[in-house]
Amino acid sequence: MARMSVLTRDEAQNRAQLLDVHRYTIELDLTGGDETFDSHTLIRFSARTDADTFVELKPAELRSATLDGQPLDTGALDGGRLPLRNLTAGEHELRVDASMRYSRTGEGMHRFTDPTDGETYVYTQLFLDDVQRVFAAFDQPDLKAVFELTVTAPQHWTVLANGVTEHTGEGVWRAAPTPPISTYLVAVAAGPWHSVRTEHRGLPFGIHCRRSLAPHLDADADELLDITRACFDRYHEKFEEPYPFDSYDQAFVPEFNAGAMENPGLVTFRDEFVYRSAVTDTERQTRAMVVAHEMAHMWFGDLVTLTWWDDIWLNESFAEYMGYQTLTEATRFTDTWTDFGVTRKPWGYDADQRPSTHPVAPENVEDTASALLNFDGISYAKGASALRQLVAWLGEKDFLAGINTHFARHRFGNAGLADFIDSLGTATERDVHAWADAWLRTTGVDTLTPEPRSGDNGHWHLGIGHDGSPGARPGPDPDENAPGPAGAGGTRPHRITIGVYDHDLHEAGRLTLRDRFEADVPAHEDIALATGGTRPALVVLNDGDLTYAKIRFDAESLETLRAHLSGLPEPLTRAVVWNALRDAVRDGDLPATDYLDVARAHLPHETDLALVQGVLAFASVHIADRYLAPDRRPAALTTLTHLCRDFIRRTEDGDNPGLRLIAVRQFIDVAAHPDTIAAWLADGTVPGGPELDPELRWRVLARLAVLGATDEAAIAEESRRDPSATGQEGAARCRAALPDEEAKARAWDAMFGSDDRTDLSNYLFTATAQGFWQPEQADLVRPYVSRYFKDAVAVAARRGPAIAEAAGRWAFPAHAVDAETLKLGQKCLRKADPIPALRRKLVDQLDDLARALRVQQA
Repeated sequence: MARMSVLTRDEAQNRAQLLDVHRYTIELDLTGGDETFDSHTLIRFSARTDADTFVELKPAELRSATLDGQPLDTGALDGGRLPLRNLTAGEHELRVDASMRYSRTGEGMHRFTDPTDGETYVYTQLFLDDVQRVFAAFDQPDLKAVFELTVTAPQHWTVLANGVTEHTGEGVWRAAPTPPISTYLVAVAAGPWHSVRTEHRGLPFGIHCRRSLAPHLDADADELLDITRACFDRYHEKFEEPYPFDSYDQAFVPEFNAGAMENPGLVTFRDEFVYRSAVTDTERQTRAMVVAHEMAHMWFGDLVTLTWWDDIWLNESFAEYMGYQTLTEATRFTDTWTDFGVTRKPWGYDADQRPSTHPVAPENVEDTASALLNFDGISYAKGASALRQLVAWLGEKDFLAGINTHFARHRFGNAGLADFIDSLGTATERDVHAWADAWLRTTGVDTLTPEPRSGDNGHWHLGIGHDGSPGARPGPDPDENAPGPAGAGGTRPHRITIGVYDHDLHEAGRLTLRDRFEADVPAHEDIALATGGTRPALVVLNDGDLTYAKIRFDAESLETLRAHLSGLPEPLTRAVVWNALRDAVRDGDLPATDYLDVARAHLPHETDLALVQGVLAFASVHIADRYLAPDRRPAALTTLTHLCRDFIRRTEDGDNPGLRLIAVRQFIDVAAHPDTIAAWLADGTVPGGPELDPELRWRVLARLAVLGATDEAAIAEESRRDPSATGQEGAARCRAALPDEEAKARAWDAMFGSDDRTDLSNYLFTATAQGFWQPEQADLVRPYVSRYFKDAVAVAARRGPAIAEAAGRWAFPAHAVDAETLKLGQKCLRKADPIPALRRKLVDQLDDLARALRVQQA
C-alpha cells in the first residue's frame, strides 16, 4: 500500500490563512453493496487571496470534480490530495463525486455484519484525519464549517448523525445542519439500531445498539440515562455556556478502536459497554466515567476546538479530569479517584519514563502522523493529573471561572495552550504561565522521598527529598533517545498532602491517621518541615493523590507497610501506596517477589474492587510473566492461585459478587492445571457461583487451550453455543492459543497474510494476537519471534495505523524477555522503516522489555 500524504503544521497554517470554509453539503449513498459507498460533496468556501491549495480525499474511484463549474483533472489526485490551482480571491464552490471504500479496521466508514442475525451496521470514525475516507474535505481542525448531511440507506435502517435526523422517505435521511464544527467531528451511524429515546431539559436523548444486544441495553438503559442526565445537569452547574448542540445520542457500535469518540450530538462507544455478561461495579463505574468524559468534550473539544494537534492534550486531559470529578460529584460513584490512581495514573507514569516521552503540551508536532502518536497516557492520565494538581493549587472556583472565560472567548472557534492559560490568568493572581511552563512543557516523573528523623524533646522532623526524572534511558531507536524534548529531566513544584499514621492502640494491625497536612514542595529543592509529637509509624507523601509524582518510603514506613498495609483506613491512600510499590518494582528498588509477598499478606483483606483488580493484574501480567525469570514463574502463579482461592472462600456468602467475579476471572487466568476450571466448564458454574456466562466460558476455554486441555471440536461447539461477534473473537483467541504447530501457523497466516480478501477485522486480529503468545508455549513459538519484526512491518504498511497499533500492542512477543529479542527489535527500528504508528509501539515495547530484563537482573 502506498503511503498517503500527511498534513504538516506549516501546510495547515498556510491553508487556514488562505481559506474560510463556510458549508459542506454531503450526500452519502449506503445502498450500493458491501465494498463501497457513494459520496457526493459540495464545499462552499472563500479564498482571501489568489493562490493554490488542495483538498483531501482517499477514494476507491474519483468520478468527477468541479471547481466553480469547471472540471478538474481527476488524474491529478496524488497521495490523497486533489490540487486546486489558480484560485482567485473570493467565493468558490467545489463539487466532488466519488466512490469510497468501507473499512474493516475501524477507520473511516466501518462496516460490520452481525453474525448473530446477519444485520449490517456502518458508522464513521474520522479522528484524526480519516474524514478523507468518507468525503472530500479541507481536513484540519481550524477550518470549521457548517455540515449538512443526507444519507440514503436500506429501507429498514435508521440513520443517526450529529444533528436530529428526519426520514424523508425511500430510505433517505436528512440531518439538521450543525453549528460550525471541525471535519474530524462529523459523524454518521446507520443500521437497524435498537433505540431507547427520551427527553431531558427540552432536548432529545437516545441510546442505541445493535438489535442482537437489545435485551442487554434495555437492562441497563435506566442506569445509562440516569448517569447521562446527572452529568448533563452537573456540567450546566459548572459551565455558563449551555449545551451547544440540538440533541444528545449515544451509539454503542461494533469493532470500535477507542473507548468512545466525542462527535457532537452523536457520541460513539465501543459496544463492549453493553454488557452481555456479569461485570463488577468498578466496570460499571468505568463505563459511567466514559459517559462523563465524552460529555465534557461537548464543551472542551467540540464547542472550543484545538487549533492544531499539538493541543490534543487540552481536549483529553480536560475531559479525563472532568469525567472523574463530575462522576464523583453527580452520581453514586463517589470514589472514582481511587480507580484513576490505580488504573489510569500508571499508564501515564509508564509512558513518561520511556524514550518516546513528550511534554503534556508538546511543541514539535510537525504533522498529522506525529500527532497520532501523542494520543497516549501522557495526553490523558498525566494531563488529567496535572489539571488536578492545578485545581489543588489554584482552587476550583478560580479554575472554573477561567474555564468559563475560555468558552465565552472561543465558542465555536479554535484555541491553543496560550489561549487557555490566558483565560485562566483572568481568574487569579497566581502565575499560571510559570505553572504551565513547569508542568506542561517538561517531561519525566519527579520522585518525592520522606526523610523523617527524631528530634529533641521527643519531637520529629520531616524532610522531603525532591528528585527530578533522570531522563529516559537510551532507547532502542537512536532517534528516540531522551532527553530530547525541552525540559526533559526537570523538576516541577508540587502541592501535596502528607498523611502521618500511628499504630492503632486498640485494634492490632490497624493504622490510625494522626494528622494530614498540606505542603508546597518547590521545584529543584528539598524541603524541611517542623512537626509535632513523636515519630510516626508511617509517612505517606501525596496522601490523597493530588499530584503527579512517584513517592518512596523511609525504611521504617516501608516495614510498617509490609506488616500493616491493609490496616490503612482509606482506599485512596492504599492506592497511593500500591502505586509506590509498583513503581519501586519497576525501578529495581523493590524485589518483585517482595511485591507478591505484600499482596499475599494484605490483598485478601482489601474491599475496594479497583485495587484488587489492579494489584492482581500487575502481579500476573508484569511480575509473573515478565519481571521474574521463567523458572520462577510457576511459584508466582501458585501464590496468585492461593490468593484467588482466599477471595473465593471469603465471598461464599454472596455478599460481594464483584470481588468474587474478579477472583474467579484471575483464578482462571493463572491456572497451571486444567482440572478445576475444566470441571467448572463442564458443570456450567463455579461451586457457590457464579454461573458461567459467555465471557467466563470463553475465558475458561482459552486457558484450557493454553494448557493443551481442549481441542478444535470443543471450540467449534462453543462457537455454536455463542455465535455472536464476541463468540467469534473468543474462538479466534482459543484457536490461536492451541499448543500445536498447525494451529500457530494458521493463526500467524490469519494475522500477517497478504491476501486482502481474507484480512481479519481489527477485533479479530486483536483476538488472534491475544491468543498466540503464551509463556507456557515459549519453545513452540520461538521461531515466530524473529518473524514478527519482518511481518509486523509489512502488515502495518499494507493495512495502516489501526492494524499497526494492534500489531505493535497485541501481537508483540512480550513474553520473550531476553537479549536476543531486544537485539532483533533494535535492528528492525534501524533498518526496516516501520510506519510511524508501528515504530512508536515498537520503541515502547522494546523499552518495556529492556526494563523487564533489568528488573530480572536486579
